[in-house]
Amino acid sequence: MSNDKPSYLHFRSEDYAWKSDIDYRLQPKKYKVGKGEQGVLICEPYKTEIGKFWRFKNTEMAIESSEKIFSMFTDYLDSNDFVGADMARKYLQMGFTRARRYFNYKGGKKYDKEKDYRKLERGTGDPEKAKAASIFYKKWKEAEDNRKYSQLKTQWKMAHG
Repeated sequence: MSNDKPSYLHFRSEDYAWKSDIDYRLQPKKYKVGKGEQGVLICEPYKTEIGKFWRFKNTEMAIESSEKIFSMFTDYLDSNDFVGADMARKYLQMGFTRARRYFNYKGGKKYDKEKDYRKLERGTGDPEKAKAASIFYKKWKEAEDNRKYSQLKTQWKMAHG
């Protein structure tokens, strides 16, 4: 980003591939893999199923949360539910990225809205969040390295995007 401002300032929901009014379990072919964590806070019913377990406040919560979400990931795979597995993988990734954000920036805020979205100072956050991030990172990578998941993801992207 050349102007170094958050991308969400120009977000257009009508252009976004994921929609909150779609039940992706009933209409899985409408699901797109996307990049990173895209769609993670929109795609139902997975957002509700997985999101209630997503916590990274401290090491203990991160361990419990990442293990539960990883268990859901494997359950989705066992049911051949690629969308559910991909969403669980996204929550693991988001556990890492959000915990890192809270480690890097006090209160997890990267931009100062009051000062034309100027980036705030790094290194002001909670050191406990670095440990939580590491826990989620390991589970995220374990999910991505899962052979069945990798095969399903490749097939899905070829068939549906």
